[in-house]
Amino acid sequence: MAEQGEGTSKKQAETTEAAGWTTTAGQVAETGQGRTTIGAVVVQKIAVTATREVPGVAALGGGMARAFGALRERIPGASAAQTSGANVEVGEKQAAIDLQITVDYGVSVVELTRAVRRNIITAVERMTGLQVVEVNIEVTDILLPGEEEAAPARVE
Repeated sequence: MAEQGEGTSKKQAETTEAAGWTTTAGQVAETGQGRTTIGAVVVQKIAVTATREVPGVAALGGGMARAFGALRERIPGASAAQTSGANVEVGEKQAAIDLQITVDYGVSVVELTRAVRRNIITAVERMTGLQVVEVNIEVTDILLPGEEEAAPARVE
C-alpha cells in the first residue's frame, strides 16, 4: 500500500469498517490559509463508483462481503455497505487502493482490470488531487451465464 510520509504522526486518523476492510484518512494539503484533509471513505467511494462504471464488473467484494451485504439488505431499514470490496490507504499526498471484484464471463480479465485501474486513477486524482500510487485488483470470482445473482427477498 502507499508509503506514508513523516507527517503521519500529525495525521488525523479515521477508521471505518466495511465488510472487514479498514480505511484510514490523512492530511493531504496544508497552505498558509489552512489544511485540507480528505477522508479515506471519500477515496473509497470514488474508487467503488469508478469500478462499477466499467462494463464487465459483476460485483465488488469477495464472497463473504457480498453475503454480508445481502444479509444487511434483508433487514428492514438497513442498507448494504456501498464500499465493500475496497480497501484504501490515504497518506499526505498519495493513495493506494485494493479491490476485490467478480467479473462477467467472457470478459478479458486483463483488459477489464486495466480499464478499472485507469478509471479509478483518473477519478481519484481528478477529484481529490491525491496521487494514486497503486491499484491492486483481486479477481475473486466469475459470474457465469444463467448464474445471475438473485436479488435477496426483503423480510417484511
